[in-house]
Amino acid sequence: MARRKIRGPFYFDFLHWPLILRILAVIFIINLFFGIVIHFVEPKEFPLIFDGVWWAFVTTATLGYGDYVPITILGRVIAIILILFGTGFVTTYFVSLAAGAIASQTAYTEGKVDYKGSKHIIVIGWNERVRATMEQLKELVSEPMSIVLIDETLKEIPVHHNTIFYIKGNPCHDETLKKANISEAEIVIITADQGKDERLADMGTVLTILAVKGLNPRVYTIAEILTATQVNNAKRAGADEIIQTNLLSSYCMTNSMVSNGMSTTLVNMLDQLKGSKLKYLDVNEEDLQKTFEQMSNFLLQSKILLIGIKRRGETMVNPPLHTKIEEQDRLLVIKD
Repeated sequence: MARRKIRGPFYFDFLHWPLILRILAVIFIINLFFGIVIHFVEPKEFPLIFDGVWWAFVTTATLGYGDYVPITILGRVIAIILILFGTGFVTTYFVSLAAGAIASQTAYTEGKVDYKGSKHIIVIGWNERVRATMEQLKELVSEPMSIVLIDETLKEIPVHHNTIFYIKGNPCHDETLKKANISEAEIVIITADQGKDERLADMGTVLTILAVKGLNPRVYTIAEILTATQVNNAKRAGADEIIQTNLLSSYCMTNSMVSNGMSTTLVNMLDQLKGSKLKYLDVNEEDLQKTFEQMSNFLLQSKILLIGIKRRGETMVNPPLHTKIEEQDRLLVIKD
């Protein structure tokens, strides 16, 4: 019984090459082969093998410089065969290249490509609040920081910018978070899904916090909660900071009723791109044991208004003037 011939490992490796590389390899081999053949068939017209290879490449590329032309019948038959095979492969190469580029771009815009970067911000959910947040982040960050948007309702990326990446999927699923490279993220912002009932939206937010913290316990997580009853659940899930949107809105409306026009003032103070801004400042060692009054007078020299102290997670706004600055305190200020 005749033994079946086993092909070498290169053949199997070649089959696993990317399609474009395989086509390029075939084009090169065809042109090399026909360049050598035409040299031996018409040595006067093609005195060097390189001349024949040059002619083969020019012919398959359909450039036709005319500097080398076969003059015998056999040479022209070889040229016809080269045109039929070589040009077909070159055309296939360019079509594959274009198709690959289009497929890659489509996959990117539709959120099907995994994010490979690190030290990025992940924003979960798309709405006008997120759009405004992204606009502010792009202006505030001195060094470009990538923002990875996760949403399962969008058909394609809503904002085209070189620092914004889109992942389509359910943020409660580990697979989606892994596509956003959650293990290397620095900050995760979870917005409430306003397309759902407030209670259901908050339940989804809590589940997302659990998924995020399960994959990366160290990532700083900011969650938007709509109902007061779910605030404790969000804390238990591991949220580092909770934004109660409805509470902020109600306080803003109340202040506007008590002092007309207060809402505009509050928005301007929170707008990081315009005018004076609310900020926290870390305490320096030389500031320890200073009183609130002393610290306030000191900061006023730099046109910084001290309005409160954050201590052990609680913020004291306008505390007694004799309150002393302690280690680990943070100063709440209004600063240009």
